[in-house]
Amino acid sequence: MITYLNGRLAFKDPTHLVVDVGGVGYEVKISLITYSQVKEKEDILIQTYLHVKEDSHTLFGFYEQSEKKRFLDLLSINGVGPSTALMILSSLDAKELQAAIVQEDVKTIQSVKGIGGKTAQRIILELKDKMKKEGLLDKSIEIQPRFDNTLRSEALSALTTLGINKSTAEKTVDKILKEYGEEIKLEELIKQALKRS
Repeated sequence: MITYLNGRLAFKDPTHLVVDVGGVGYEVKISLITYSQVKEKEDILIQTYLHVKEDSHTLFGFYEQSEKKRFLDLLSINGVGPSTALMILSSLDAKELQAAIVQEDVKTIQSVKGIGGKTAQRIILELKDKMKKEGLLDKSIEIQPRFDNTLRSEALSALTTLGINKSTAEKTVDKILKEYGEEIKLEELIKQALKRS
């Protein structure tokens, strides 16, 4: 099992990184939370989870151990695979996810693309007591604003990688950019688009 990678960031975008460890590049799928924490870094230590299937080995990465823990909690739920768990962690930050589970807010969890009512209820049912016990509240993550012309294309690239239809993604992103203007942060733009798609 690959528990973590310590190396140089050779490539980064909102959905994945390539970490160069001793001349070998490892592709690591990440959430928007992790992206917001590593996008300014060159050298990183990233916690990882290796998901093994018959036809593929996929590395998932987390800047903080607490995010990896939540990812593994979500994976323990029947019907929640690694891509769905990553989608949840990209749509809801630590506080939002914990609050939704503890307050039994099915609607908020269901707002994540690909999560139906039954899955949302199962997540709440199976994680509620655990979350209450741990009092798992992370510090809110500061996301630095970015101002550049690639905002729309980066958001569209991330959304299509996450499985959103391209024309739906374009309509949603354009609508959000009209509402918020070009000063919206990339992470927030993707988060809003995921909730509306």
